[in-house]
Amino acid sequence: MRDLVEIGMGRTARRTYELDDIDIVPSRRTRSSKEVSTAWQLDAYRFDIPVLAHPTDALVSPSFAIELGKRGGLGVINGEGLWGRHADVDAKLAELVHLAETDDDPDAPIARLQELHAAPIQPHLLAAAVAQVRDSGVTTAVRVSPQNARALTPELVKAGIDLLVIHGTIISAEHVAHGESEPLNLKTFISELDVPVIAGGVSDHRTALHLMRTGAAGVIVGYGSTEGATTTGEVLGIGVHMATAIADAAAARRDYLDETGGRYVHVIADGDISTSGHLAKAIACGADAAVLGAPLAVAAEAPGGGWYWPSAAAHPSVPRGALLPVAAGERPSLDRVLTGPSDDPYGSLNLVGGLRRSMAKSGYSDLKEFQKVGLTVRA
Repeated sequence: MRDLVEIGMGRTARRTYELDDIDIVPSRRTRSSKEVSTAWQLDAYRFDIPVLAHPTDALVSPSFAIELGKRGGLGVINGEGLWGRHADVDAKLAELVHLAETDDDPDAPIARLQELHAAPIQPHLLAAAVAQVRDSGVTTAVRVSPQNARALTPELVKAGIDLLVIHGTIISAEHVAHGESEPLNLKTFISELDVPVIAGGVSDHRTALHLMRTGAAGVIVGYGSTEGATTTGEVLGIGVHMATAIADAAAARRDYLDETGGRYVHVIADGDISTSGHLAKAIACGADAAVLGAPLAVAAEAPGGGWYWPSAAAHPSVPRGALLPVAAGERPSLDRVLTGPSDDPYGSLNLVGGLRRSMAKSGYSDLKEFQKVGLTVRA
């Protein structure tokens, strides 16, 4: 039964929980972390770690996607970002960081980011970015919005992507846009593609189930919220409590599995995951993998130069993000961020190592088993 509370006469709301509201309960067994597997597989693509990089230019350049891919994760290029609009992206990113560091107007970097995103997408630049990642041998993924999926996807498929990510703040099974002759029906759209699709975000059981019924191979839960960088709550009043949202989507996955007689759709958590403990809790709530933004942006290999902003920050009329400094001075390598060694006692480094240790301390050997671990709610 849903835990409803009265917020006023005749108006109730559901009580939901953040990842910080819950804790993992170890089982009666423990095991060595060397015996733990963090691998997962989506369609034909196997990944050694359950980590995707948020599709923002501050984080995922073609070279970063390659580096993360070599370490077993998945870097998702923003198909509507700077890499498909400008030939000198590194210079543009340096300009943005300089504005953030020196301009007295805090809105100046976002205004400049919007200007840069106003340039038209050039298919040959986007194809070149895809080719760079594809030629390295790692899995190639690109993000598009529902609004631009029809226009961009044929070019991306032609360029050789392995996975398509249709990603927005909130996505439904049917996207309706004023002035279009037909809405974007994801079920029809996905069925006509030869590449697997990850779609999201969603925040509840019903929307997750509807999205699974479109044929998506993975469903993203959440909207990539990062304190200080993502402003969707302030701008739209929309918030997602990730522990509840992940559990809801996992229940939808189970219902869809029964409904289809065995088709498994992966649940990918996207939001409020900043430490290895958060990553472990997201998996424990039912996620198969997680999208990370700011936690990866501290890495020396990230193109943002120690700064992070979500892809929604560049929206032309309703930006929902700010430039956030995430690292000062010498930045750790991507290897240290993912697998250590760590000298941080709060879990911002060795993210995958912390997950492995949590799984081992709880007695579970793989991610699917770990989804069954006990949980408690903090008083």
